[in-house]
Amino acid sequence: MAGIDVHIEIIDEPDDPRFGQFRVNERALASRAQKRDDAGAGLFLAEGDLVVERAFRAGCVPTAALVDTDRIPDVAGELDCPLYGGGPAIRALVEKMGFPLSILALFERPSRPSVSELASSAHRLVVAEAVDNPVNVGSIVRNAAALGWDGLVLDHTSADPLSRRSLRVAMGTAFSLPHARTRHLADELRALEGFELYAMTPDPNARPLDEVNAGPRAAVMIGSERSGLSDELVDLAIPVRIPMAAGVDSLNAAAATAVVCWALRAESAMRR
Repeated sequence: MAGIDVHIEIIDEPDDPRFGQFRVNERALASRAQKRDDAGAGLFLAEGDLVVERAFRAGCVPTAALVDTDRIPDVAGELDCPLYGGGPAIRALVEKMGFPLSILALFERPSRPSVSELASSAHRLVVAEAVDNPVNVGSIVRNAAALGWDGLVLDHTSADPLSRRSLRVAMGTAFSLPHARTRHLADELRALEGFELYAMTPDPNARPLDEVNAGPRAAVMIGSERSGLSDELVDLAIPVRIPMAAGVDSLNAAAATAVVCWALRAESAMRR
């Protein structure tokens, strides 16, 4: 605790009422209606000092944090919220992982842009349809952010980028890659101005990715690993495939996103 002057309330028992807020499930943190609210509603849980710090630096508002009193991370001293201390056994009940992290923090869910607002200042967008695995969504976020893309658009059936598993996989990069959600994905894409739309597909008749020269503004669509993109979205776009070795038809959604984000990155993206 040396070097960090903070007031911490110690939690020793799992049935302590102060501990209950950290143990609720995803739906209790944010209901389906709250997750659809662009104005920001409900809470999300950030795990680990890196994710907590990135959420805090992005302007997210903390409501409570649980820390390891033997190794309090520096960011804990900056959080204007109640701080609780718990040993490894207490923290492990929240994380359900082998090695409990030094900090967990609850934050208010921030507001997010509409699709049109996100697109107005973007040059490169990833679009996800029916990508319902939060691990894949977290990987897609991390790939897009790392390769200089400007934002993510998701339909209402795709997993939440602020879910615990998504945030854990993305290592907090969700706070540097803005995202928008919509129940009317095809209509929103039709309304985009100045964007070339590319639909990723294993269809052998699609254009090979290495033959695509994307213009100044481009959006790449990634679909469900089970059924791919809907016909409605494919009809809006140029079908594109990643050439595969014989006997293999495709990569998973996360890996395919990494490849296409690298191949179609904007010229200035990696010089930021």
